[in-house]
Amino acid sequence: MSESMDARMRDEIDDQVAEAFDAYLADRLAEPGPLRASLARRRSTGLVLGTVALGALATALAPDGSAAVCWIWGAIAVTDLAWLLTGHRG
Repeated sequence: MSESMDARMRDEIDDQVAEAFDAYLADRLAEPGPLRASLARRRSTGLVLGTVALGALATALAPDGSAAVCWIWGAIAVTDLAWLLTGHRG
């Protein structure tokens, strides 16, 4: 009984976190900044989405507590920010 309640609570929390994240993203996209500017100029976001997908895959495959995950996401952040700020067209 306790395990099913824990599973239901985790599902409810996951739903609430997803809703809050969606609202946060909607607010962030409404604000001026490099991401909104890049979308307004119809720039390709393929590199950004590709690096995030690869980072998610690397995170899933990495051992727990691996320092490599921090390095991977740091490199992704630097690459994506450089791409958004330099004005490359795709």
